[in-house]
Amino acid sequence: MLRVREFLQKLDYKLDKAFPVWPGFVAVNKDDMQGYFEKIDSLVPEDIKEAERILKRCDDMVIDAQNRASRIIADAENEAARILSENEIMRAVKQEGQKIREQVIQDCEELKRKALDEADNVRLQAAEEALKIRQGAENYAEQVLANIETDLSQLQQIVRNGQVYLEKMKEESNQGLSNQRMATQRVSQVVDEIYD
Repeated sequence: MLRVREFLQKLDYKLDKAFPVWPGFVAVNKDDMQGYFEKIDSLVPEDIKEAERILKRCDDMVIDAQNRASRIIADAENEAARILSENEIMRAVKQEGQKIREQVIQDCEELKRKALDEADNVRLQAAEEALKIRQGAENYAEQVLANIETDLSQLQQIVRNGQVYLEKMKEESNQGLSNQRMATQRVSQVVDEIYD
């Protein structure tokens, strides 16, 4: 674009130095002028490409500025408050910053609501899991207690059998030593009965 301007300036210079033929009209060399127009015409497409590259860079800069805007809102608001009375543009920036801030607050509230909902869901799931674990533990404890009760019943039966055996031993012992062999056989039978 700079070269096009240079040729336009040269063209303007030629027109200023041209021979006046009538008020508002000058005589110029057609071939000379045609050369300038051809050079300008050949430079326009390249300048347009350069302009497109500049526009692309501008677009990239805009995107980058938007990404950085959230980090500078607080600074921009403080600066806008300081120079609000001096500059109407800063007032507009503050208004835009307020809109962005309100949007951020709204987004934060939405995230907070979702987080609370998720926490409630986790709490409910944990309570349900704890209830299942508790019920399982209670069932297990009941089974263990039932097994212990069965074992105790068996032990009581063994104790009773032992007491009966001792009573019989006392009776046999009172019958005398002569029946010792008989008593020994009886003991074996009783022991067998106890554990049957």
